[in-house]
Amino acid sequence: MTTTLTVRGQTVVPAQIRKAYRLKSSDKLEWVADGRCIRVVPLGNDPITEARGALGKTRLRQALLDSRAEERAGG
Repeated sequence: MTTTLTVRGQTVVPAQIRKAYRLKSSDKLEWVADGRCIRVVPLGNDPITEARGALGKTRLRQALLDSRAEERAGG
């Protein structure tokens, strides 16, 4: 995907990327330049919610409770 930089130094995040990463108008993006490339990293507003999204559909709380119940039962 290609975007154009305006005279004011602005660009548009393509709709396909906004949808894929669930970006909203109030979200912040961090620009990281390492000397070889420039990366754009979305910054989450709520770290707990962001962690849930990063972990996908795993049910960590339930897995922990199940594991503890199994330990108590001697298994």
